[in-house]
Amino acid sequence: MIVTGACDFSSSLSVASSSSSAVSVTTFNISSLSSNPNIIINSSSTLFRSLSSSLIHHRSSYSRRSLRRLSIHTVHGNKTQFCSHSSTRSPPLFTANSTAQRSGTFVEHLTGITESEEGSSEANDFGDVESARNDIRNVTTRRVETEFEVRELEELPEEWRRSKLAWLCKEVPTHKAVTLVRLLNAQKKWVRQEDATYIAVHCMRIRENETGFRVYRWMTQQNWYRFDFGLATKLADYLGKERKFTKCREVFDDILNQGRVPSESTFHILVVAYLSSLSVEGCLEEACSVYNRMIQLGGYKPRLSLHNSLFRALVRKQGGILNDQLKQAEFIFHNVVTTGLEVQKDIYSGLIWLHSCQEEVDKDRINSLREEMKKAGFQESKEVVVSLLRAYAKEGGVEEVERTWLELLDLDCSIPSQAFVYKMEAYSKVGDFAKALEVFREMEKHLGGATVSGYHKIIEVLCKVQQVEFAESLLIEFEESGKKPLLPSYIEIAKMYFDLGLHEKLKMAFVECLEKCQPSQTIYNIYLDSLVKIGNLEKAGDVFNEMKNNGTINVNARSCNNLLKGYLDSGKQVQAERIYDLMRMKKYEIEPLLMEKLDYILSLKKKEVKKRPISMKLSKEQREVLVGLLIGGLQIESDKEKKSHMIKFEFRENSQAHLILKQHIHDQFREWLHPLSNFQEDIIPFEFYSVPHSYFGFYADNFWPKGQPEIPKLIHRWLSPHSLAYWYMYSGFKTSSGDIILRLKGSLEGVEKVVKALRAKSMECRVKKKGKVFWIGLQGTNSALFWNLIEPHVLEDLKDHLKPPSVSMGSESTQNQKLDSTKPGEEIHHYSLSSSLQL
Repeated sequence: MIVTGACDFSSSLSVASSSSSAVSVTTFNISSLSSNPNIIINSSSTLFRSLSSSLIHHRSSYSRRSLRRLSIHTVHGNKTQFCSHSSTRSPPLFTANSTAQRSGTFVEHLTGITESEEGSSEANDFGDVESARNDIRNVTTRRVETEFEVRELEELPEEWRRSKLAWLCKEVPTHKAVTLVRLLNAQKKWVRQEDATYIAVHCMRIRENETGFRVYRWMTQQNWYRFDFGLATKLADYLGKERKFTKCREVFDDILNQGRVPSESTFHILVVAYLSSLSVEGCLEEACSVYNRMIQLGGYKPRLSLHNSLFRALVRKQGGILNDQLKQAEFIFHNVVTTGLEVQKDIYSGLIWLHSCQEEVDKDRINSLREEMKKAGFQESKEVVVSLLRAYAKEGGVEEVERTWLELLDLDCSIPSQAFVYKMEAYSKVGDFAKALEVFREMEKHLGGATVSGYHKIIEVLCKVQQVEFAESLLIEFEESGKKPLLPSYIEIAKMYFDLGLHEKLKMAFVECLEKCQPSQTIYNIYLDSLVKIGNLEKAGDVFNEMKNNGTINVNARSCNNLLKGYLDSGKQVQAERIYDLMRMKKYEIEPLLMEKLDYILSLKKKEVKKRPISMKLSKEQREVLVGLLIGGLQIESDKEKKSHMIKFEFRENSQAHLILKQHIHDQFREWLHPLSNFQEDIIPFEFYSVPHSYFGFYADNFWPKGQPEIPKLIHRWLSPHSLAYWYMYSGFKTSSGDIILRLKGSLEGVEKVVKALRAKSMECRVKKKGKVFWIGLQGTNSALFWNLIEPHVLEDLKDHLKPPSVSMGSESTQNQKLDSTKPGEEIHHYSLSSSLQL
């Protein structure tokens, strides 16, 4: 018998029961998802009733061959809620999502914590995401009624088909992915779409949702498959409820690719799934994209909890291009207001803070928001007043800052450290260093000691007005406090010494900086400029070579032009030609005045100054570096026609390795970077792009086909020691036990190729998987072999950070150590020479 059913957005997959002799089938009419037992939703509704795990049948009085409608139940442990259904609307168009640049978070702003505290708990605080998850069951507007038909086993005329289906329902959930596909492939001759749908539903009924997804994915690859909106909706909802956002997004995209609009619950659940996984890179951007489509494509009106969850995630984001964050936050605010929902106080506060973070502050908009707050009956809190301080300080509005400071004192609350920094900045804008120093001393007295950001700001202020003694004494005080990092303050001191011509003091500051801070291209360039200016070209050449030979520091166009100028002014033509050749090789621009001098010198030797760099082509070293970064997770973005592609270089702000690697990669690919990515060396962001170019098509086709990461078929040919080194530096780490862990994304077959390539280099490994991310572990002797292979290509400043401890080459017990469980809860699989890949 073919049966139909209906459920609303709060519904859960009905639990099917089975008799002792046959497996029964449930019929569904789906508009949305309810929860699995894995996600707890509290409710005091009197409609809940105790429910066992067996199937609940709702039979009508119609005959055996008639249709019957089955209401789906929301199941939470032993409780069930009966629901109804509704209708939909036609959708308008959708817009794209946003991108990011680094900055402090709203929480840090309010608490005064701008010093980078690794492992901050704020990154995992998602506000009221749990409220949004709970509200899924209450989505009652614009529901989609979808016919989802499944026949009962006893209605099938063939006894052999009933038996085989019952057997498959029993066998399929017990096998892993590869075996499951083989099992289904063996049944191709007789399995039809109705049969495969029955198996997928059975898997969802017994809470084996990933298995249900694999069955669904197998179905879609068969020539008889016809898209089933009801099945896709239910599967997407169930996967999203388990926070399996990658698989949920795949099914969600399947619905869109069929020209259908996903149900409101599917949108809601997918956004919540992304917000529940903000520790995973890119989840917030995807949540914003789905949210925008929900409103503009689906025409839905999300519940207040979803608006609030996404808004709070935006203001708490670690870093981000604040302009895009602001646009998304304003869009959320607009939707809350226009749908007549309540705007909470912290939404106003967060929006004012985002406006205060912009380079150009929109005071009119801030004042408008303040007026709206007053009309809503909210008093301005500490958070709002501190945001106002920040906005006024950027323009040097001392009077406004002082007035706002008095408002902050009147609130009778603790003053955050950033408020002092903003006040210092305001006085620095008008050149009143004495008042700025007075504010700094107030900070020390009020907080029991100055913060790192406070030291950085006051030293910067004093150096700009060239107060040498004050700046030096504060730098000593900063060093004695034990706070870090000191590098920004040393750079400001060195700039001041250079401007004043105090070259001996600059040399001493440079030496001290190298002893106490991580080497920086910026401080090296300032010292190199000083040596050239005083005519010490021999020492300048030595410093230049030291920079060039150190991959962490490296030289840039500024370094080359300054040294070239020194050589040309002193008549050292041979050395000048060498610098010129290096600049041509690295495709650096030569300053116009220097080009005129070069033209004259080289014309005497019948050489021509090539003012234009040679045609764009990646060097062998750049190609190998790019392979290592791409397998480690670097992204490629392509246009719709795939005629040009951009490399997205992205680095983690809380990673010491990425902090060093970022500078090196920016310099190494300088000629390929987008003009907007050619920043000053001391303010290189943690995300920048290459120019769009068809040359990257090869890498896009192999590493990012269809816009998803993939491991190429020929990866074994490209995994050179150089590529492996950059893979490790970009996406690997060393555990406390000395193991080396490497991260990669891609298919099962791709991971197998990488494992085989490592075996070919005499290295065995262990692998574990979480979602679509694989972790490859090299332990004991294998980690030592790996390190010996890549060490010549690892940046000098990262060797101590990444080098594993010495391991005895013959210690089998060390080889069999357990992989450090930095990603708990995942099964670990060992690869021996005789074993096959099983994940």
